[in-house]
Amino acid sequence: MDPRHAVLFEPVRIGPKTLPNRFYQVPHASGFGASRPRTHAAFRGIKAEGGWGGVCTDYAPVSPDSDETFAVASDCWDAEDMHRLGLVADAVHEHGALAGIELHHGGAWALNGESRYPRLVPSQVAAESRYSGMAKEMTLADIRRVQGNFAAAAKGARDVGFDIIYVYGAHGYLMMQMLSPVTNRRTDAYGGSLENRARFQRETLEMVREAVGDDCAIAIRTGVAGGLELMGIETEEMLEVIRLVDPLVDLFDVNVGGWPEDSGTSRYYPEGHQLPWTSRVREVTAKPIVGVGRYTNPDVMASLIRSGAFDLIGAARPAIADPFLPAKIREGRLDEIRECTGSNVCILREETFHNVGCIQNATAGEEYRRGWHPELFQRVEHPERPVLVVGGGPAGMECAMVLGRRGYDAVHLVDAETELGGKLRWTRQLPTLGDWGRVIDHRVIGLSKLPNVEVILGRRLTAADILDYGAEIVVLATGSAWMGDGTQPVHLSMIKGAGRALTPERVMAGERPPRGSVVVYDTDGYYVGPGIAELLAAEGYETHLVTTKDRVSPVSDDSLEGDMLRRHLHGLGIVFHTGVTLLEVADGTVLGETEFGDPWSLHADGVVLVTQQRSEQTLYHELTADPSALAAAGVRAVHLVGDAVAPRMPSEAVFDGHRLARGIESADPMAPVAYLRERPPL
Repeated sequence: MDPRHAVLFEPVRIGPKTLPNRFYQVPHASGFGASRPRTHAAFRGIKAEGGWGGVCTDYAPVSPDSDETFAVASDCWDAEDMHRLGLVADAVHEHGALAGIELHHGGAWALNGESRYPRLVPSQVAAESRYSGMAKEMTLADIRRVQGNFAAAAKGARDVGFDIIYVYGAHGYLMMQMLSPVTNRRTDAYGGSLENRARFQRETLEMVREAVGDDCAIAIRTGVAGGLELMGIETEEMLEVIRLVDPLVDLFDVNVGGWPEDSGTSRYYPEGHQLPWTSRVREVTAKPIVGVGRYTNPDVMASLIRSGAFDLIGAARPAIADPFLPAKIREGRLDEIRECTGSNVCILREETFHNVGCIQNATAGEEYRRGWHPELFQRVEHPERPVLVVGGGPAGMECAMVLGRRGYDAVHLVDAETELGGKLRWTRQLPTLGDWGRVIDHRVIGLSKLPNVEVILGRRLTAADILDYGAEIVVLATGSAWMGDGTQPVHLSMIKGAGRALTPERVMAGERPPRGSVVVYDTDGYYVGPGIAELLAAEGYETHLVTTKDRVSPVSDDSLEGDMLRRHLHGLGIVFHTGVTLLEVADGTVLGETEFGDPWSLHADGVVLVTQQRSEQTLYHELTADPSALAAAGVRAVHLVGDAVAPRMPSEAVFDGHRLARGIESADPMAPVAYLRERPPL
């Protein structure tokens, strides 16, 4: 270990418990909760194995009137819930780490769609309408009941082995709603002055501490005002609240603003952007503090600890990207760290598909159901069979690296370009997307460390070349390309005059539309259309972003960056046109129709079409069309992987490459295979 990093491995006392080091996985959602306890336990346990000294669950609603369905949470309503969550604590303890649970009530933000109980709020008059329904203003009896729910859940968590009991007081949920003068208009002992508005939180902490005694450390997750408004609560007020509850708390988990800011995407927030605000908590407490910042650099981490601002390095996304980050720092393997890209694909997958995933770490969320370990790979039965991977994009790089780690004697990764990366080579050059290049960087380094893997660049292989190559296993990771012929999704007719337009690849290769007004037509709804639009706007084009969607980049809403992206592009002068289908690119104009079928047109000197991608399968069809030629050449199998199968998000290409490499010796590695599922017994 580098002696500069030794401070990160010092034990830290929090109340009656001692963390083995300063690496701390803060509570974060996974999509597993109490409903998939084995999946959840494996997901958290791998982080403890990788060296995180503290590992926490996701948020844990304490009662049915904080029902988060369709979101998945660690419900702790009854003994069965607690029994299931106890598996998580056991998995964390197995590797010597402390286990934490984050007790929670959503208040106005609870969905209660499954439970059908009314939402609870401090004041009905200030509550938000959801699904055409208002919330119930909490009575004193409601307050006592909810506080009792927290205490009962704390006792249950202690009894199944949790070491750290959180009261969730951040990110706009009930505790924060009580503190906010915007949402709390009460005139009784729980409203008005700051001391009154903090009463609910203070009393809840008292009851939780009384419930668990000296058996557990008590933590609170609290927020201070960052760059975005914190529900009308000023930083100085939050610091005063921390002073008020300090005698009851063993660990302060501090963050800023709302979730989109606190888990800010790398597009708009640099690493450690919260520090100017979160560091102020040290002014009012001597208790241990944990804070996040998407930190992956141990020099920065050590400096932060020495500054006294934090006692623990908190992480959610970096711990997903590399569960073994602490171990790699301890062992001096810094160049092997899978650095978080800040793309928030983990959040998108958890929120939308209820199964966390990662663009960097294909094993995230697959520890139980597929049995994948991020650092361990089963050795292949026939290492002597040479493997050729054609295409060095995300899928090809990942596939070649895993095949190398599985022990094949010779794996060749061949790409026609002079650099690895596929479409991510130019994606990282788009404005604000530079950190996505970490996907390439990690794999370039990983491949270079494998003596049995050879990377060959600048060579475009034909089918005949592949047959002559001497490989027994061929993996085609030939990717996809944006279509420029006027094809667009779910529309029978082609865009007339599409030949006048450019595609994203042509723009990123240096071509430009005529100077003046340019239309970027986006039917994809993610990052490419906005990225090309911003690039051209920065070069002085009058830029119009036209989309079939009801808003620009709806996919970005699921990664917490949609509002910021649209505000950012608007600030650059980019004009949005939503709900429009393009039908024709004419000379100096584009023609289309609105969502209602009305005619639409706009002056345009140039057009870029971000419409539909098509898989590049030419080599695959040429090779598989002649089985006798394959047999004569000694080729046992030809597999297609990544975007060459179907164009998808980069995270799914990485996953597909990993999946194929793990199953390369199965009867049909390209075929879907059932994975372990947790289902209630019949």
